[in-house]
Amino acid sequence: MTIFIQKGDVALDYRQAVKRGLRHFEAERAQWEREQGIVTDDPAYLAWAEQWIADNAVNEANNLFNIALAGYRAAIERLARYRLADGRPAIMGVDEDGEPIELAPAIDPLPATIERPAYDPETGEPAGIETVPNPEIVADAAERAAAQAIVDAADQAVKDFGAA
Repeated sequence: MTIFIQKGDVALDYRQAVKRGLRHFEAERAQWEREQGIVTDDPAYLAWAEQWIADNAVNEANNLFNIALAGYRAAIERLARYRLADGRPAIMGVDEDGEPIELAPAIDPLPATIERPAYDPETGEPAGIETVPNPEIVADAAERAAAQAIVDAADQAVKDFGAA
């Protein structure tokens, strides 16, 4: 009857889904028809209302699927990017004559550690130089771990749909 969210659609936030549902709800039956159906216990209206509830559950399930699918696809995209600690070789291709060409240059790996000024925690005065893990590599590893957790936790149906 009124299933307006399909699997694979752009995910809606809660407010968008409710507003869209209300537009469909109000377009199908005028308010006076809904009120009259409730007051008179009209069997046709009650059947319509029950079907609306069932369809709305399908819309909700489909939207939750779409939210999971969007997260899964974003995680897969994040994992596909190269690791900053490893760098990336040049991306090669061929031109129209079949000759190899460089499409994107190689990217050198970032250094595993960096040096930065150290400060005395009590006085705030400079206390020399300290060697710390490269914050860009640490952030990259954390993003990759979060993306991998999303991929690992995704339902098989989402993985299958995302691979298609």
